[in-house]
Amino acid sequence: MKIAQIAPLTEAVPPTLYGGTERVVSWITEELVAMGHDVTLFASGDSVTTARLEAMWPRALRLDGTVRDPNALHMAMVEHVYRRAGDFDIMHFHMDYYPFSLMSRQPTPFVTTLHGRLDLPEHQPLFNTFSSIPVVSISDAQRRPVPNANWVETVHHGLPADLLRPTAVAPSYLAFLGRISPEKRLDRAIRIAQRCGIPLKVAAKIDRADEDHFEEQIRPLIGSPGVEFIGEIGDAQKSDFLSGAHALLVPIDWPEPFGLVMIEAMACGTPVIAYNRGSVPEVIENGVTGFVVEDEISAAGAVRDLRTLSRETIRERFEERFTARRMAERYLTLYRRMVDGGRMRPHLVSAI
Repeated sequence: MKIAQIAPLTEAVPPTLYGGTERVVSWITEELVAMGHDVTLFASGDSVTTARLEAMWPRALRLDGTVRDPNALHMAMVEHVYRRAGDFDIMHFHMDYYPFSLMSRQPTPFVTTLHGRLDLPEHQPLFNTFSSIPVVSISDAQRRPVPNANWVETVHHGLPADLLRPTAVAPSYLAFLGRISPEKRLDRAIRIAQRCGIPLKVAAKIDRADEDHFEEQIRPLIGSPGVEFIGEIGDAQKSDFLSGAHALLVPIDWPEPFGLVMIEAMACGTPVIAYNRGSVPEVIENGVTGFVVEDEISAAGAVRDLRTLSRETIRERFEERFTARRMAERYLTLYRRMVDGGRMRPHLVSAI
């Protein structure tokens, strides 16, 4: 198949450090190429891929201080893809609602994976207006706020099977990984670790938008005994970081659409203790790959129960459920269904 993958320009594909959506786009793209498909990736010019790269801007926008209006560049990219639509069997967007209006006015099948939260009030009129546009959810939980959207599939994220692996290190701390923000609730993770008397290591980035939260709410806690702030880490450091943890703490306070850090931990055989929010019950098998909890007290109790879990089983469940190859195969099945549906769609022609 001739497939277009269209990524946001915010980060390179894949990102150098933190970045969820663009990492997933990279994994899908590389797996599709490995499976023999003709893939074109529309992304920033500093992206690295085995697909054909169409550079829409020289550098990822998060790293380019000259760009003050990223919407302008994303709109230009959608128009560029629109003009190339006839070159592809299907187009796969990862840009939220940007392509909805324009792409609905051309015949090539397209689909959009929605990677973010959908529980904001302004999403209701959006999906009422574009109720026929095909969209993919990354968890069933993500669908709940907008049941009127045209959901065509749920595809859980997956990692390359060899990206992260268990390493031979004795677990000695609890871990927090990802991003420091109000909804990620690092403050809860610190209190859980302190309640258990176990050190906490924090490997996380701080976005500019979250700097006030960090300074006011988190920095005073970072200085507490037993809390070590490492900062942002990349994939090369994650296997050792996660393998060295008794468990990954995910005490979120928002409807998490998926949560890549959970399957990153599973890839390392590390249990996950996560609050019962959003996608968590779909990703974590309670009592098998971790524990789904409701509050700090039950989280601390789950830490005491970690000895009942098998790290070998956790890795096996990752391989069965959350590899990039499995994700790409699910998308490929959807692509073929959509392309075949387009071929069967009747077209009106003018009488001669």
